Formats: sequence, structure tokens, C-alpha cells
Amino acid sequence: MLAQLNATTYGECIKNEIAGGIEITDALEQILISENGEIQQFDTIAGNLMSASIESVQLAPNGVVTDIYPAEGNEAGKIDLLHDKDRKEISCYARDNHTIITQGPFELKQGGYGIAVRNPVYLKDKSGQEYFWGFTIAILRVPDIFSDAVSALSNFGYEYKILKTDTPWSGTYKVVYQSDGQLEHPVSYTFTIGNETWKFEITPKTGWRNNTLLLIISGIFLTISLLLSTLTRVWLVAKEHKNKYKILARTDSLTNLYNRYGFDELAEKIISKNPQTHFVAALLDIDDFKFINDVYGHSYGDKALKSLADSMKAFFPSDVLLGRNGGNEFCILLPACTFNEADEQLQQFTKLPKTFSHHGKEHAFSISLGYAEYPTFANSHSQLMRCADAALYEIKLHGKNGCMAYRKGLQSGARKQLGFALKDVSEHLPDAFIIYRADKEDDELFYANHEFLHMTGYKSMEELFRLTQKSFRNLIRQDEQQQIEASIWEQIDRGNENDYIHFHLRKADGTYLSVLDHGRIVESQQYGKVFYVSFMDWEDMHIRYSDKFSE
Repeated sequence: MLAQLNATTYGECIKNEIAGGIEITDALEQILISENGEIQQFDTIAGNLMSASIESVQLAPNGVVTDIYPAEGNEAGKIDLLHDKDRKEISCYARDNHTIITQGPFELKQGGYGIAVRNPVYLKDKSGQEYFWGFTIAILRVPDIFSDAVSALSNFGYEYKILKTDTPWSGTYKVVYQSDGQLEHPVSYTFTIGNETWKFEITPKTGWRNNTLLLIISGIFLTISLLLSTLTRVWLVAKEHKNKYKILARTDSLTNLYNRYGFDELAEKIISKNPQTHFVAALLDIDDFKFINDVYGHSYGDKALKSLADSMKAFFPSDVLLGRNGGNEFCILLPACTFNEADEQLQQFTKLPKTFSHHGKEHAFSISLGYAEYPTFANSHSQLMRCADAALYEIKLHGKNGCMAYRKGLQSGARKQLGFALKDVSEHLPDAFIIYRADKEDDELFYANHEFLHMTGYKSMEELFRLTQKSFRNLIRQDEQQQIEASIWEQIDRGNENDYIHFHLRKADGTYLSVLDHGRIVESQQYGKVFYVSFMDWEDMHIRYSDKFSE
């Protein structure tokens, strides 16, 4: 009876430890669902999910492992699960039966053994049809994952064995881990994970024999005390892990705001509990965000996103629900609030200066914001967000950098169709093209398109920036620098906005190309005055259009 109690108790402990590994894959699944199949900052999220008994955390879109944390030492783990000879059958089973599977134990490259937990993830396309995204995976270390349970049993004087069915469709058991001694007439406890059965067997090291009543009573008392202590610890750890995973599944790792899944879930609960209360929902995004990514790089785009999130947290009261939908789009829910009450607050927030830092300099950016009121224009949370999206779409059409309330007749649209990003356009221009700061003292290069790099022989923008020290002046042949700069600014002072100028342009190999420069000075909200400049090969123009030049 006592042995059976131990088998049951510690079998549950083992089950809970495995469930902890499954919760890691569940947390990743919820993030993927909320972010339309993408996970930003995977290493950061995975690092927060790791524990002493987890070997690695992995993502396998379409069944192919592409992301592993930690990456070092796990390069061999990047395999195609649906076509690998040892993993194909069970992985396809998990995919086709919508069930979590465990596979192993198998030898780890770093030493020891592991068990893979693979959780199939399904998303919905635009038409609402479900499709298989891939797997979220946790590799559990053996015996680390069972260490508390087996250590306690060993101290109590038991031999033990942990087994699982070889596959979900098989009745054959495979040993996962066991003690050194033999088990004679063991008692067992079984439990299921997914469609697989696990079995935990124990037997006393000294064998089955009659003991005195005193020993039985003492043993029972000691065992129950230790069991209660162990179970309390296991319960507290499991609860802590579960809470951590729930928070991670609902939180955007970059900004620490709610992600779309967390925001929508909480907003829906708040509105459904207070159906007669007025709410205002807002959607906002950073204007010309792709320009920031294209010119400064994605790491500085992330800085702009974090800066905006921080300004939201500082500006709005603690009872306002804040979230990041993904990309550069954010969402706000103002409780117990009407249009009139929200308008001034949202207008004020939109107009607040917003900046991000780049090499010690602050660069300004603006936002566009659309908002709508419940229940005036919407009878559900989802409809409320669609109305806010329509207002945001409208403000984008009217020049961005503003705030607009929803009104009847506005249609929600695909704001991605509003225009092309800088990189999309400039990469396909037939002319070489650059952007640089219109400042006599600081002519910092911002951007060069592919045609410019091809014309001048620079392998990349990084090489261009390095060889020119990010200065337009250093693209001009040294003996012409003073004359060309004076000519440019003389034309600007006359109001010509930089007409055609002929000079010699520095190439990557140190030689010079004769070019015709046609520029225009533009007032950029983010970067102040900048030059947009296109270049034409002077000699090539003479060859191609010799008849025009001879006239």
C-alpha cells in the first residue's frame, strides 16, 4: 500500500515536470498565433523560458527546425522533421492528429540524454481556413527533468523505472530512465501525455517482506511528511512556471506591452463584463517606419518602437490597456470613456515629440492614430478595432502625422497599399540615387540604392559608409570639393534647389567617374533638410545621346 502511494505520488511529480516542458511549447504557440506566425526576439523569449532541465527551445516552421536556443552546440539539430528517417513517422502523426508527441530518449551531442516535446501549431489564413504552421519544440534533459522525484525515491529505498510507449500507436514500452537495481514484482502508476502512455514502476531495494508494526508506522509517517513537503515544492514551482509562461504568451518581448493575443483577450473580457459602458479604442503606428529600418537598420527601428511604447506607458493612466499588434502597429483601450473625453487626450499624445537615438543623436519620428467609440459605432471588441483601423487608414490618406476619430462611411483598408516604401521604389529606379543631410557642416550620407552601388563598385551600403566616413563630401574628387559644394549652396541660396552639376564621383576602388548630379532639397519631418540626388554617367550619356549633344 505504501509503495503504491509512492508510485502514484512521484508518478504525478514526473508528469508535472514533463508538463512544464509542454507549457514552454504552449507559450511559444500562443505567441505565434498572436503574431501571425512570427516571433520577434526569439532568443530573448526562449532564454526566459529556459530552466536547468531544458536542453534547448526550438521552432520548426513547416516541420523544418530553423531556430534553436541556445544556438551554440545545437547546429546539428536543424533538420527536416517531416522527412528525417528517424523522426518522420511520429512527426507526421503529430501534425495529422493535432496532438503533442514526445520522442526519446536519444543521446545529446553535449552529453547525456534528451526527450523531444513537439507541439504542432495551426494558424488561420485570411479566409479563416486552418493550416499547419509547424512545431514548437522543447528538448528535456534526462534524468534532470525527473531528478527531484527519483532522488527522493532513492532516499526512501526504492528501485524505479520510467517507461513510455514507443509511439502513440504502439503498445510496446521503451525505458526512458531507471535505477541500477532490478525490479521484482513492481507496483506502477500510468499517465498519458498527448496520445502516449507513460508508466512509472517502483519496488523496495530490500524486496517485499513483512516488517514490524513500528517500522510500518514510522515509515508511513516519515513518507507522508516528506511527500507533503515534496508535493508542496513541486506545486509551487509548477505554479510559478505556469504563471511565467502565461505572461510570456501574452506579452510582446520587445516593448513589454501586451501582444495582440493578450490585448484582444483582455479587451474582450473587459468589454463583455461591462457591455453598457463606453470605451474608446485606438490604433496607431509610426509614420514611414520602413524608412527608419532602411536608412538606420532594424536595430534602430526597434529603438523607435521601444521609445514609442515607453512614451505610451508614461503618458496614459495605469487603467488604460496598451498593446502592440505586431510590426509598428500599437493599440489602446480607454475604459469608461467617450469620444469627447478621449479626443483631447489622444490629440495631445499624438503631438508629443517622439525620438529615437542613433549614435548619440536624437532623431524625431511621428505617428498616425485612429480611434473609435463603443457602443456608438460598434457592438463588439472586434468591430470596434475595425472602426479604429478605418480611422487610421483615413488619417494615412490625409498626410499622416495626425489623429482622427471614426465616423460613419469610413472604410477599413489595407494600409500597406497606401504607397511604396523608400527601398521598394529606389531599388527599382533606373538612375543611381542617394540621400544625404542638407547641412554645410554635416553632410551625412543616409542611403544609396542598388543602382548607385553598382555604378560606383561599392559592395554594400556598409562599405560605402565605411570608405566615405558617411560624408557626401568624400564622394567628390578632392580638387573639386570646394567648388562643387559652393556651387550647390549658391544654387540653393538662389532658390534653384540644386540644379544639374557635373563633377567626378569617387568609386570604391579609388578611381573617379564623371557624373551629372541632379538634386533636390526636401524638408523631412524625421531628419530635417535632406538632399535627394540622382546621378547619370556623363560619358555614357555622351555615347548614348551623341546626336542630342551635337545639336
